[in-house]
Parts: sequence; structure tokens; C-alpha cells
Amino acid sequence: MNLVIAEKPSVAMSLAAVLGANEKKDGYMEGGGYMVSWCVGHLLELAQPEAYGEQYARWRYGDLPLLPETWKYEVPKDKKKQLDLLCRLMKDKRVDSVVCATDAGREGELIFRLVYQYAGCKKLMERLWISSLEDAAILDGFEHLRPGSDYDKLYDAAVCRAGADWLVGINATRLFSVLYGVTLNVGRVMSPTLALLVQREADIQAFTSKPFYVPEIACGGFTASGEKLSGKNEAEKIRMDCDGQAASVLSVEKQVKTVQPPRLYDLTTLQRECNRIYGYTAQQTLDYVQSLYEKKLATYPRTDSQYLTEDMQATAASLVLWLRDHMPFGKGCAGEPDINRVTDGNKVTDHHAIIPTVEIARTDLSELPSGERDVLTLIAARLLSATAQAHRFEAVTAVLDCQGNSFTAKGKTVLQAGWKEVERLYRMGVKESRPEDDGNTDIPLPMLQEGQIFETVSASVREGKTSPPKHYTEDSLLAAMETAGAGDMPEDAERKGLGTPATRAAILEKLVSAGFVDRKKKQLIPTEKGTNLILVLPDNIKSPTLTAEWESMLKQVERGELAAKSFMQQIADMSRTLVKEHTAPEERFTGLFPDAKNNGRKAVGTCPRCGASVYEGKKGFFCDNQDCSFVLWKDNKFFSGKKKSITKSVAAALLKEGRVSISGLYSEKTGKTYDAVVLLDDTGGKYVNFKLEFPAKKGRGK
Repeated sequence: MNLVIAEKPSVAMSLAAVLGANEKKDGYMEGGGYMVSWCVGHLLELAQPEAYGEQYARWRYGDLPLLPETWKYEVPKDKKKQLDLLCRLMKDKRVDSVVCATDAGREGELIFRLVYQYAGCKKLMERLWISSLEDAAILDGFEHLRPGSDYDKLYDAAVCRAGADWLVGINATRLFSVLYGVTLNVGRVMSPTLALLVQREADIQAFTSKPFYVPEIACGGFTASGEKLSGKNEAEKIRMDCDGQAASVLSVEKQVKTVQPPRLYDLTTLQRECNRIYGYTAQQTLDYVQSLYEKKLATYPRTDSQYLTEDMQATAASLVLWLRDHMPFGKGCAGEPDINRVTDGNKVTDHHAIIPTVEIARTDLSELPSGERDVLTLIAARLLSATAQAHRFEAVTAVLDCQGNSFTAKGKTVLQAGWKEVERLYRMGVKESRPEDDGNTDIPLPMLQEGQIFETVSASVREGKTSPPKHYTEDSLLAAMETAGAGDMPEDAERKGLGTPATRAAILEKLVSAGFVDRKKKQLIPTEKGTNLILVLPDNIKSPTLTAEWESMLKQVERGELAAKSFMQQIADMSRTLVKEHTAPEERFTGLFPDAKNNGRKAVGTCPRCGASVYEGKKGFFCDNQDCSFVLWKDNKFFSGKKKSITKSVAAALLKEGRVSISGLYSEKTGKTYDAVVLLDDTGGKYVNFKLEFPAKKGRGK
């Protein structure tokens, strides 16, 4: 029997239905010679620093850098049941082989392998690698399962990615938080992305708008413009000289131009378009297209390719013909669809471009949630545009003279609408247009001839101001992330930029949730905290170039061109250097974080050992004196044995009075609950002790 493990329950159900595993069990499906179960995202995560020693629960400069020799993992409490089930299924004597059917990418590989190793499984491992959840694609995938060992390097790269993020995130976050006395979240990809936003904001603030003046002449059916001038008087003089005078055509240049259709969508270009057209965030778009994938309506979303493979040509051609007949913007298509334009197997790595599946023909799109319908319709429109005819037009540039001053008029005449007609009809459907497409360059000029005279022209001056750089939107920031650092990297570097198509949305969400960035409509604006964080960070931590190099190196690890150990050594060396070079806060930055000392938090109480303040942390209540070891752990053995934990109010009472009354304490001996007073019995040792005191004349049982 084969055990198939998917990444999500919904995907597992699709696989099970095709494989004939129709018998529902607790946490898995069975039948047809298969057991089909699932993870729920990451069932194992890299452990927090305190797992390597309780002393690391506190943030101290002297403990840095933290460089684990062997990685430890922890199981989120809400996922332990499913992990235990998968371990049991892997050890089931009926199971001969295990099929990794998690998402076909770096993170999917990591999710499965960690479970496989945790279970100590030695059974045959095979890999399902598909880009669509259509029945035919699933069947074909199972007929061509690959040996799990073919993806060992992909797993190595995934472990490196997770380890690098842990090392940089933990060490840099703790280092700068300790130095400046306020929690400053630092990330391998997050910080360079924030730096892009901060730099753009600085460019906007530093920008000085300057007026400009453009003399123009109206020649009946069109307008010609002179040079852009900085002086109003100069422009006014030209206006007065030309107004009411004759203008002659010096030259007419005609040029036929061709604009090729756009490429198909990879995840990043799809996220950008959805942000621009619909205002969806990158994460929302990813969620919508992931749902479409699980509903078998779209192909695998986490792709960085904009091409299809040769074996998909027949399916794509039939899909295009169906879309032409059934989509309102399909009327914009003419001629045979050019499938060859979007086909290049050499430019497809893990997954091909995102396109609809043939399941769209059997689906009532009106029943889809609006977000999913918007995204699917956009993907369909792009497939039609990408395979449509080229857009051809005649561009005309006319140069006129009036009183010794030169004026230029531009226009264009469409010769073949091609793919632009699909785009136009689609935009009409969503009431969307591009401002850059507006203007006189879209308007055809009248027939003009060299030497032609316009007897009386009307002159005017158009005034304007230079515009500052625009605030980043998710559309423009995703584009910047994709190319960040590319100018400093070798031409043949396969992956440039910050993050990957699969991770960029999560990075943007982290920046917002951490309070470093605000969303204002479509704009992303760095907060004061975010701006100040970038000020205190060294260049290498916030450099897009360094992170882009790491992304390229991770790709080399995937291909076996770079040893995982070598990559991780570079990350560890950088962590050591970072700590060594930053031993104290820079004096010029000390006033940037007014709530620094305790993150603006109020003390829970006073330390009974040294008299310093005690503050709440993630795992407990810690003395602020770094030389003092006093700590009240939230989940200590005394309280957990009584099915309680130390809350903030309990900690405050213990610190103030040395005692606290608690009801509902659990007795392991009787299985009943009782009320008692818990006494703080601190003897100054490594752990704080507690005692129970029972009020007089009160029954202990309930």
C-alpha cells in the first residue's frame, strides 16, 4: 500500500478522489491501495532559542551570536495530533512506500521531509510533481512518480533558506533590540524590502517641484508642442511671437511599429496586475489563486515562469478557442492562436506559467467568490492576449516651424488592434483604464505633407510642475523586489531580487503587522518606527544586493552547484561579524526610540531578589537586571501540573504580595479541583519555587 501525504486537506481530497481512496478515516482517506493524508502547513518548525538553553529566553548581548550546531524543531500544539497520525501511518506495516505530494516547490519539500525524518521513516520515498489538480494531471503524475532522492538538493536549499532566516532574524533582531532597548524585528528579506520603501519616501521628501512651461500652437485639428522651458517669460515671448501667425510643416516621419503580446502570468506579475486593477494585496491574490488551484480551475500558482512546456500546446490551444467563444473579451481575438509564442520548455523550471484549466468550461463562474472570479477572469484574459496577434500601428511625427520656433506633433493610427483589443474589452468589463494610455499620442494626425502651410495658428502656454517619485504600491514594490540588486549581479544569475514569488506576499504582510509600514489605500508608507529601524541598521543587513546574492546562491544549492554547508557558513560568518562590529548603540541614534527602555511596556512588578523591574516576555516574566536570574516561567511544572499557567495578574500579585488566591487548581491524585493560596517561595536558585496554603474552614474538594 502507498501512503500519499499532501500539504493541505483540500488537496488530499482531490488526490484521494482520483486514486479511489474513498473510505474516510480519522485524519486520512483509504482505498484503492492507497492511504491519503495531509499536513497542515508546517507540522515542524525551527525551535526558539530557549530550546537550546533556558538562558536564551532572555535577550542578552553576551549570548550573541546564537549559532546552533544542530537544528532543533518544535511541534505547534494545534498540529501535534496530525503529526502523530502521520508518524503512525508511516510505521504501519501495510505501507510499502511513501509519496511526497506536498506542493511542488522548495517549501513543500521541506514540510514533507521534516515529517519523514521526524518519524524515522526508512521506507521508499517517491515524489509527485504536478502543476495542476485536474484529474488527468493527477493520474499522469502518479504514473510518472520520481524517486524522492531526485529532490534532495531542493530539500537542502529549503533547509538553508529556513536556517538563514533564523540566524539573521534571531541574531539581528536580538542584537539591535538589546542595543536600542526596543523590539526591532530584522529579517533577511524583510529589512532590505523596508529599506526600498524608506529610500523612496526620502526621495519624495527631498524632491523639490519646479514649474515648467510648454509653448503650443493649435493648427486646426491638432496641437503641436514646443520645448519644455523653465522660464515663463521665455515661453510667453514665443506665444506672443507665434499667436495668429503662419506655421509650416518642416518634416513628416511615418513609422510602422509592432508591439508583441505580453507574456503569460507568473505569480509576481499576476499579483502586480491584481493590485493595480482591483487593489488586491499580494497576499489576497495568492490566497485567491491558491483556492482556484485547489478547485482545479487554475494551474499551480507559486511559479516564476511565464511560459508553457511543449507537451501542453494542444491543451492550451483548445482552451484558447473555448475562451474566445465564451468570454466577452474573446471577441477581440482574430486569426489562429499563436501557442508557440508562449511555449519554451527551457524557460520552465519547477512550474509553468499560470493559466486556467479546462475545468473552467464546466464551471459557472458566477458562483465563485468575487475575488476568485476576478483573478480567474484576469488569467483567462492574459492567455488570450498572449496568444493573440501582435498590435501594429503607424506612428507619425510632424515637425512644424512658426516664427523660427520648432513645434512637434505626434499621433498614431492603429493598423491591427491585435491583443490590445482583448485588453480593451477586458478593461471595459472592469471599468479600468491606464492613464498612461491617454493623451494625444493615441489620436491620429490629419494627413500632413512637408511644406504644408497653416495660415493662422492659435498659440498658448501649457503650465505644469515636475512630479516627485510616486509612493510605492504593492504593484510597484513587487516589481522593485523582483529586480532589486540585479544591476550588481552577474548576467547569468538565475534568480535575482528580494525573496521569491512564493514568499514576497508574506514579507509585505510582516512589514505591516510589525508596525513598520502602513497601507494607505493602494500606497505603502513606512512608519516612523520603520524609517528609524533602517537608520540604525548597517548597510549589509538592509542591502538588496546581499539578499539577492543569497537568493541566487540558494538556487545554486538546488542545482548542486554550491554545498549547503558552504552557504550556511557564510550566513554564520556574517552573524558573527554583525555582533562583533555592533557593541553599543550609536550615539546619534539613541533618541530615535523614545519608548526604548521597555518598549513602552509597564513593569509587572518588582524583582524580589534585586529590586529591579520585572517585565512580561513571550515565555515568562523577567527581571530587567541582566545580572539577575529571576524569572517566573508562564508554563512551569508547578502550575502546569495543576492545569494553570502564570498570567500577568497572577505574576503581579506574587511579586507584590508574595501570594495569590487561585480557584480551580487540579489535583492529579483525586482528579478534582480545589481552591488554594499559592505562595512565592524563592530561595535564589535557578528555579523559583512555590508552596500551597489552604484557607481554614474551607473544603478542598468540589
